[in-house]
Amino acid sequence: MKILGIGNAIVDVICKVNDGFIEENNLTKSTMKLFFDENEFKNLLRSLKIEKTVSGGSVANSIVGLSQLGDQVGFIGKVSDDNFGGKYEEGLKKENVEYFYSKKKEELPTGTCLILVTPDSERTMCTFLGTAGKINENDVSSDAIKKSEMIFLEGYLWDEGEPKKAFEKAINNANKVAMSLSDQFCVDRHKLNFLNLVKNKLDITFANEQEITSLIEAKNFSEVIDFSKQLNKLIVITRGEKGAVAVRGEKIFEIDVQKNLKILDLTGAGDLFAAGFLHGYINQLSTKECLEKGNEMSSKVIQQIGARL
Repeated sequence: MKILGIGNAIVDVICKVNDGFIEENNLTKSTMKLFFDENEFKNLLRSLKIEKTVSGGSVANSIVGLSQLGDQVGFIGKVSDDNFGGKYEEGLKKENVEYFYSKKKEELPTGTCLILVTPDSERTMCTFLGTAGKINENDVSSDAIKKSEMIFLEGYLWDEGEPKKAFEKAINNANKVAMSLSDQFCVDRHKLNFLNLVKNKLDITFANEQEITSLIEAKNFSEVIDFSKQLNKLIVITRGEKGAVAVRGEKIFEIDVQKNLKILDLTGAGDLFAAGFLHGYINQLSTKECLEKGNEMSSKVIQQIGARL
């Protein structure tokens, strides 16, 4: 298998809202808020009109993108044997993703993420991790990891306790490791752990400018570039309308964004960018071509609603 993704198995529930809804519910636009109270989360969901539901989660979106590009891929993520759990499994199988997880009835329901899309196409996410956040080392197959050329992890998965052990088991058994830093709040919560991973454990790190700037507490982007050069690993940074940059040792590769796109929804832009880049990487394309493939995939997904092509 080319790439095995390990991440939070979450059903995306996409809803259109206005800016007032974001303010009324004390949400911060364009970020992800974790809900720990199931009832509070359900109350928010009740007040919304659902546009569509998709089996999501950041890494799962990337893995589906890779499958659509013809790569042999798999995914590990924890769901419960409930309605959303069944939908989740079906969604992956339909996309030819090998799902290395046998669902059973769990105490908590399958994880759900409300994706609130405002008129400016920005997305604000409200996530109830449910059983996804209870992934442990027994849920992660060493055999599947060893048989994969690379694993792809998400920062969202990292949490103290059982998920951290699952994460470490995956890294210790992997041939190569790529990871997305996921979200600025995530970076702020786990700064020292993430810095250690980026410096010592990861072969490829994906981040947006905001996340990596926060990680190293940089004053400007040139400090980010200097930090990345010293690592002698592959650091891939998306910069919104400024395009994307990949740094490998002293070499810097840059690409501009595609112009004149009719942007409908930015959900999944980073996930599909990672899919395109990793597709290039495992098929031995040049770093510049990997960036171009990432750009092509993210440009497609932002011109539609939802994080899947």
